[in-house]
Amino acid sequence: MYAITIETTFAAAHAIRLPDDSLETLHGHDWRVWVTIQRPQLDAIETVMDFHDLQAMLARVVKPFRQMNLNDVEPFSDGRGGLAINPTAERVAWVIAQSLAEVLPEEVALADVRVEEAPGCVATYRP
Repeated sequence: MYAITIETTFAAAHAIRLPDDSLETLHGHDWRVWVTIQRPQLDAIETVMDFHDLQAMLARVVKPFRQMNLNDVEPFSDGRGGLAINPTAERVAWVIAQSLAEVLPEEVALADVRVEEAPGCVATYRP
């Protein structure tokens, strides 16, 4: 199995829903995102996939989150001022993975998406 990993960053705020259904205080992060894709065999030019193509796909996925409050952005927002998805680091990784899976070429598979909310605090989603 061969794999490649790309990285991007974006700044965004969030306030996660707590067990008592309250929201924590709104705060921001410089989110770091790593995406790893894989395939069993290399393509005709001996790559997993062009890095630039994958970077462009990831850039389109995270663009709606840049400089935003994730609580106000779909799919996290329910459109009525509430949350459809709690914007935890784990769910941010999942949302990015779901969006990328829709646009990746058939011959590659998403291995994982890792999201760092704060230095040393990384959540991983593996489909």
